[in-house]
Amino acid sequence: MTNCRNCNELIIQKFCPNCGQPAMLKRIDKHYISHELLHLFHFEKGFFYTVKEMLIRPGESAKEFISEDRSKLMKPVAFLILTALIFTLTAYLTHADQFINDQSKSVYIKISKVSAAIMSWMLAHHGYGNIISGFFTALSCKLLYRKYQYNFFEIIILLCFIIGLNTLLLSLVNLLFGIFNTQWMNFTVGIVSFIYSTWAIRQFYFDGTKKISTYLKALFAFVFGSVLMTMAVICIGVIADLIIKLF
Repeated sequence: MTNCRNCNELIIQKFCPNCGQPAMLKRIDKHYISHELLHLFHFEKGFFYTVKEMLIRPGESAKEFISEDRSKLMKPVAFLILTALIFTLTAYLTHADQFINDQSKSVYIKISKVSAAIMSWMLAHHGYGNIISGFFTALSCKLLYRKYQYNFFEIIILLCFIIGLNTLLLSLVNLLFGIFNTQWMNFTVGIVSFIYSTWAIRQFYFDGTKKISTYLKALFAFVFGSVLMTMAVICIGVIADLIIKLF
């Protein structure tokens, strides 16, 4: 017999009757690490299952996660971070990160060096950049879909899943860039990303109306979010440049 290290309850068997803490923790070894990795990619609750669901019914899966069942899909923030890590790895291995960074800086540096630096940082830290991008797209959706009862944070959940899947598409582009050195794929995946995001947002807010305008509204919500983020980056950059010149 021993006392629980978590709640100090007397433990007679293998687990604490009060909090469920094991009487004795197993040592961390290769079996523990392999179990954690397998658990991360478990088909029912992990990465691959979430990718499959996001490919075939993204809006419906996000709604189910929010209001019905949160045990099947990978946690949205974890999914976003993992896809960002995959993107970073593929970009580093194929040197696509330098090409993407140069392309972005060439656009923003004409307006503001600070704006170019901000965008460069967002690309270098893709996980944080995705969260920032999702914030502005969620704000756009909240403004355009005001009659729906989803709060801002629930919309963030939807965007974590959508942006995570889009990040996987970009990871695929990185691999193709490394194999074939095909820059045109960036344009192609951009189109696919717009189509996918439009479909996912429309499916999330689907109310039975099958008019083409519902797709146009979803497309505008996604584009408007990108516009809001771009405007914010430019405004911050221009203001920062003015302050630097003054001092």
